[in-house]
Amino acid sequence: MVATESWEYLTKFVRASTKAPGVLDFLKRYRPDWKKIPEHTPEAMMPELDALGAQGWELVHMEPVGRVGNKADILFGSGDWSSTYFCVFKRRKLEGQ
Repeated sequence: MVATESWEYLTKFVRASTKAPGVLDFLKRYRPDWKKIPEHTPEAMMPELDALGAQGWELVHMEPVGRVGNKADILFGSGDWSSTYFCVFKRRKLEGQ
C-alpha cells in the first residue's frame, strides 16, 4: 500500500511594517542601511515568515490586497496603496491528525 501525503493549510493576512514588534531589530542585523528602509518594505515581513517557516509552514502563495474590511473581506480595485498581503501556507500533516 502506498502512503499518500496529506497537507494542512494556513491562510492569513501579513502586513509589511517596520513598526511591527521585532522588525527593526531584525533589519538592523540584515541591512546596514536599516535607517533608510521605507516603513512598508516587504522585508518587514521576513521575521513573521521566518517564524512560520520554523513551525513547518511553507509559503505557497502571496498576493497584495487593496484593503481588508472589518469582516476580513477584501476590497478590490480601490486604487489605494497597500502593505497587506494575503498568504497561503502549507505543511505536511502529521500521521494521526
